Amino acid sequence: MSYELGIINKNSECSSLLTLNSSLLTPHSQLLTPHSSLLLLIGLPGSGKSTLAKQLVAQCPQVQLISTDAIRGQLFGSEAIQGSWLLIWREVERQFQQAISTSNTAIFDATNAQRRNRREVITLARNLGFSHITGIWLNVPVWLCLARNKKRSRQVPEEIILRMHRQLRDAPPSLEEGLDKLTRFL
Repeated sequence: MSYELGIINKNSECSSLLTLNSSLLTPHSQLLTPHSSLLLLIGLPGSGKSTLAKQLVAQCPQVQLISTDAIRGQLFGSEAIQGSWLLIWREVERQFQQAISTSNTAIFDATNAQRRNRREVITLARNLGFSHITGIWLNVPVWLCLARNKKRSRQVPEEIILRMHRQLRDAPPSLEEGLDKLTRFL
C-alpha cells in the first residue's frame, strides 16, 4: 500500500490543502471535492486530529465538523463522559444525514483506532450518500501523544492510549476498509 504525506499550509485558502505525492507538490483536490465527501480522521488521542479539523473548518467554513467529543459534550454535559455509545452513534448518524443534505464535505473527528469501527463509519457514510471517503491518518509517535496528553486539562488514561496504539499498529488503516483515499501524516 502507498501513502501520501500531506502538508497543510495554515495561511492559505481551502484549495491550499497540499499533498506531497511522487515528489510533486500539487493542490489536494481530492480532499475538498464538489460531491459529498467525508474526511475520516484516524489517530491516537493527542495526535492532532481535533487541531487539524479546526484548522480545516477555519479555512473552509462550509465544511461540517462532526466530533464524537463534541457530541459527548452535548449529550452528557462533558466531553470526558463516555456515555452510551448507541446514543453517540445515533447522533453521528443524524449529523452525517445533515451534512449530506446541507454540505458537500464533512470531517469526522474521532480516534477511529479499531478497524471494525472504521468499517462501520465507512458503511454508514456510504449508505447515507457520501460518495468519496478519505482517511486521514495522523500517525504520530505514541510517546509524543502521551506527552501532549499530560499537558491537557482533560487527560485520556495512558493505558487507553497504549491500547489504541496497539490497535492501530496491529490493524492499520487501509484502502481495503472501503476508503477511496488514505493520506498518512507523520
